[in-house]
Amino acid sequence: MTPPVRRLTGSGRDPFLAHLLALPPEDIRLRFGTALAPESVAAYAERIDFGTDAVFAVHDDALAVIGAAHVGFYDGGAELGVSVLPGHRSRGLGSALLTRASEHARNRNAARLYMHCLAENDVMMRIARRAGMSIVVSAGEADAHVGVA
Repeated sequence: MTPPVRRLTGSGRDPFLAHLLALPPEDIRLRFGTALAPESVAAYAERIDFGTDAVFAVHDDALAVIGAAHVGFYDGGAELGVSVLPGHRSRGLGSALLTRASEHARNRNAARLYMHCLAENDVMMRIARRAGMSIVVSAGEADAHVGVA
């Protein structure tokens, strides 16, 4: 069963940040491509424009964010970042978030959905491949993209 994926509004910034800060340090490194202090993660969440970008989330029974995807739009395309808390993995949440983000990018007329990650991020590489994304690996980093228009 596909988990329900909901779009967050600006009032969802704090739950989204709480989700990111609940990630172990290694997951933050894999999500952002480098180790980040909590202050840097908070600054990232604060910079999100919920009117332009989109943040999608999957919640647990207590309505805590257990998986999230941030879709940032740029001229002609969209960039995606996905995270799922360790205790909730292997249940299809990452794939559901990517699918919802791709649909949203298509509805916004983005020509391409782009994802940058470390090549060692096996989980995101597997999700990207299953979604039909083309992956280019160079110098330990990977870029994945798929046309969505």
